Amino acid sequence: MFDIDQFIADCREAVAADPSHKLVREVVERAVAEPAVVLDYFEPLASGVHRLYRSNELTILNVVWPPLFTIMPHDHRMWAVIGMYSGAEDNVYWRRSGEPGQSRVEAAGARALRTGDVETLGRDIVHSVTNPIQRLTGAIHVYGGDFYAGGRSEWDPQTLTERPYDFEEHARMFAEANARFAVAA
Repeated sequence: MFDIDQFIADCREAVAADPSHKLVREVVERAVAEPAVVLDYFEPLASGVHRLYRSNELTILNVVWPPLFTIMPHDHRMWAVIGMYSGAEDNVYWRRSGEPGQSRVEAAGARALRTGDVETLGRDIVHSVTNPIQRLTGAIHVYGGDFYAGGRSEWDPQTLTERPYDFEEHARMFAEANARFAVAA
């Protein structure tokens, strides 16, 4: 049985012992080694970014991607560990060019994640995410800091130019996708 309180405690202990991602990655790997157990715990019925824990040192989210959904390139400005417990998440990694705050991005690599996979992102990584399948995808995202603190960027999906990260726009995108998913279901 997946125990969210124990998972959070293990992540907190890992960051206290080593503020890098290394020990947290081990915690996430153990959790998603049994993805069906994690899926049973969360039982996602709608997409969204669900906050499980937040502090200055650590943020833990249950991210449920809508079917056939893409989120524009964005950064975190902190390390992240992603553990897939259901579905698929295709990441495109982007390289910045130009001055900070007004940069553009160009594609620089990609990685397809599937159930049971774990990926670590460095603090300077810019990535976009696509759920390429026609059902919800679930992943535990652990961040080495306060995910909701200011100062992050996203890149316009049409022009690939940098702008401030807009949490409200992202929430609207998930809400619209949930509405489409409900109609299609």
